[in-house]
Amino acid sequence: MGLFDFKGKVAVITGASSGLGADAARAFAEHGADVAILARRKEKLESLAEEINSKKGGRAFYVSCDVSKEESVKEAVDAILAHYGKIHILVNNAGVANLGTVETMSTDEWDYAININLKGIIHMCKYVVPSMRQNKYGRIINISSVNAFLADKPEGLWRHAYNTTKAGVIGLTKGMAASYTQENITANAVCPGLFESEMTSGSLFQNQQFMGMYQGLCPASRPGAKGELNSTLLYFASEASGYVSGQSIIIDGGFSIV
Repeated sequence: MGLFDFKGKVAVITGASSGLGADAARAFAEHGADVAILARRKEKLESLAEEINSKKGGRAFYVSCDVSKEESVKEAVDAILAHYGKIHILVNNAGVANLGTVETMSTDEWDYAININLKGIIHMCKYVVPSMRQNKYGRIINISSVNAFLADKPEGLWRHAYNTTKAGVIGLTKGMAASYTQENITANAVCPGLFESEMTSGSLFQNQQFMGMYQGLCPASRPGAKGELNSTLLYFASEASGYVSGQSIIIDGGFSIV
């Protein structure tokens, strides 16, 4: 376990009902953390919590939460603090990737992306940071995207709101790092490339033109595999990264360098 021993630490993961968020919850639990998993779909959260709690030493607590709504977030954080008493690690993973351009997207569609991808992080941090400050230990890990730096050229994959909000996550991460690192509360961003998830399996992975292009250009010649984000999340959550703050790391098999 070494540096990645999280016994006594409480990790909160949003968007944890499936995909990368559920994988992250499993990884933190396997490394000793008490996990709190948040998402809108209660049934999936309940199933994941049962899975984690069935394993030796596993401790998971779930709360149905819509991160786009501040009151829902406040109630969820209050429930976590009532259950565990503290929060040390926050993985802001909840996100959406709706298609469209500045010409085609409605105001409601823009608001949907902004409210989840950006305001969701703001709401969570607003209510979690005070507990981190009290603990004198905090690790905020925001899930951005390689699409904060790159855009998809194929016409059917234009996602202007996604590009905008994921770039905004980078700016927000830097701002929080500048404000909180002196209190031993770091903020960093992880920017995944293409991973199969509930969000991508029915869209990008079904687009043969896109997949052929991606595999042809990506130095790794493949999408990311299940679990390949976890080591970076664990590092950013650990004491080993105490002098790392305001940084963004792209995990994309080298796709963004070509």
